Amino acid sequence: AALPQCIPYAVLLEQLQLKNVRQLEDLVIEAVYADVLRGSLDQRNQRLEVDYSIGRDIRREELSTITRTLQEWCQGCEVVLSGIEEQVSRANQHKEQQLALKQQIESEVANLKKTIKVTTAAAAAATSQDPEQHLTELREPAPGTNQRQASKKTSKAKGLRGSAKIWSKSN
Repeated sequence: AALPQCIPYAVLLEQLQLKNVRQLEDLVIEAVYADVLRGSLDQRNQRLEVDYSIGRDIRREELSTITRTLQEWCQGCEVVLSGIEEQVSRANQHKEQQLALKQQIESEVANLKKTIKVTTAAAAAATSQDPEQHLTELREPAPGTNQRQASKKTSKAKGLRGSAKIWSKSN
């Protein structure tokens, strides 16, 4: 077991370029909480007693492991990147297909509208009627096609005639 290493506050203040002891103590406390070092502050003797610290130097034996880990990480990044590029390509193809389909549908709707307009105009010309009147006739059913509607219309008319008779009698 190694003996704790004591570092005076003055050395730490100078090396870390801190302005006062308060900043130094705050930094040391944060380092202890982050498990960067283990030790204690000796405020009476103005020093830091270090029991353990994370090493910042790399041993030669670790270089191959670090290199392999970084290469694996780079390969993983490349796989993810190619997957993302493939998804973007698929999404763009799908978007183009949807736009083409939309344009095709809009074109078909426009053609149908033109066909309906031409057909309506031709039918109106054949019967020598106004095209607007022909459209109105197409929308309204011919008389006698729907008996329910016809009977409702006649009943309303009878009611109106009857009320007119009542009105005229009261005068």
